[in-house]
Amino acid sequence: METETKTENQKKEILLTVNNLKTHFYLDNQVIKAVNGIDFIIQKNEILGLVGESGAGKSVCALSILRLLPTMPSCEISGKVFFKGENLLELNEKKMQKIRGAEISMIFQEPASSLNPLLTIGYQIAESIKLHQKLDKRKTREKVLEMLKLVKIPDPLKRIKEYPHEMSEGMKQRVMIALALSSNPSLLIADEPTTALDVTTQKQVIYLIKELQKKLATSVLFIAHNLGVIAEVADKVMVMYGGKIMEYAPVKEIFHNPGHPYTSSLLESIPRLDIPRKVRLKVIPGSLPNSTTTIQGCLFHPRCSYSSDICKNKEPEMVKIGDNHLVSCWKKIVKAK
Repeated sequence: METETKTENQKKEILLTVNNLKTHFYLDNQVIKAVNGIDFIIQKNEILGLVGESGAGKSVCALSILRLLPTMPSCEISGKVFFKGENLLELNEKKMQKIRGAEISMIFQEPASSLNPLLTIGYQIAESIKLHQKLDKRKTREKVLEMLKLVKIPDPLKRIKEYPHEMSEGMKQRVMIALALSSNPSLLIADEPTTALDVTTQKQVIYLIKELQKKLATSVLFIAHNLGVIAEVADKVMVMYGGKIMEYAPVKEIFHNPGHPYTSSLLESIPRLDIPRKVRLKVIPGSLPNSTTTIQGCLFHPRCSYSSDICKNKEPEMVKIGDNHLVSCWKKIVKAK
């Protein structure tokens, strides 16, 4: 996917390049195409938002990059994932272990299930630091306290001895952020880090991630199904549907000039203060396509009000409709020509 002009590519350094990434699961006689040929880049010091309905393939995409999924015969990952010049899909497990947590870290959806309930949060952060940084016991403890202070956890000397069940969901998420950033990774993957949190805590976590991203010069792949969260945190946005990328654009362009009917429908389904209460929100008819079935043409055409014969018979390519704005839609392809 051509996501930047030549001039911009010269100015900005690309950290991660994903080419034709496919992740297929094999169940009995069925093939589940969770991710089905996607391309994107993440530049240094950039927050890229990945948005879409539940089941679109967002989390599987993240897990595929880090190779945290089972291997053949139950799962097959193909394509290329270049990180700092190396194809992660070709590295052996020993090399990947050195990259996970050190170069690329991940914040998982549920902090409660990601933290070990039998170990103190101080021990769990220290374990990651010792593994990747080889510090002695005293320096490791200092680093743990430093990370807890960095994510604004009050009274870190007390919290370092506490277990996950003694903390609120918001505090656990801060611990997960501290754990992910403890080795100062080049890329942070945040997989819906605000899903289980209340609105106030969500805002605190969003501001914290943005603040730490600028402070540590870390690139972020921020996964969410909430467009409001994406609007707050991302520089650029990819809209994912049925394992494919439907649209890619700077965040302001996505909200002010959406190019794909799916993106427009998602935006129209969000409650707004300037819309009278009596006006019903738009509902996207139908549901996400079954990953085991093959849909001819555009994946979104069964739910799209702009669908035509070509949409039902031929899959659209990505076309450029503006500066750094790409859309996979026949309506836009015809206009571009």
